[in-house]
Amino acid sequence: MSVKLTTVTRYGLRALSDLSAREGEGPVTVGDIARRQDIPLSYLEQLFAKLRRGRLIESVRGAQGGYVLARPSGQITVAEIIRALGESIAFGECQTEAGCRNTSECPTYELWQKLKGSVDDILESTTLEDIARKEKRKEDTAPGEAEQRGGACNAERLS
Repeated sequence: MSVKLTTVTRYGLRALSDLSAREGEGPVTVGDIARRQDIPLSYLEQLFAKLRRGRLIESVRGAQGGYVLARPSGQITVAEIIRALGESIAFGECQTEAGCRNTSECPTYELWQKLKGSVDDILESTTLEDIARKEKRKEDTAPGEAEQRGGACNAERLS
């Protein structure tokens, strides 16, 4: 079984993980993040506008400007990021805004509810700091090693 994450969610998490890996180093430009994470710049600018409105990042103006996290990465949950991006994770149609008219008769409704509850618990308890640790380790590797392993994560599924 696999859960497909939207491009918005994947790119947003990767970009914020990159920003978190540089926490305390000053503002980071969206262009630098886009290049390191292989995300189209214009697309990332749109995501950062949502993240700024969601009060997860702040922009710093000027020659040395860019973006910084609005709070320490250990205080920002993955669930908050997904909500700020306007996304959600659903298992089946009954979990979407459209909903399902047969929830009382559906034999799998309770299964999807339990699964969603478990995933939501994980997203609420996992912080940006938790996922950024891998980004920091990747940068600490010898030059060229990350490229040999395939560079930026292109995973589209959680399995």
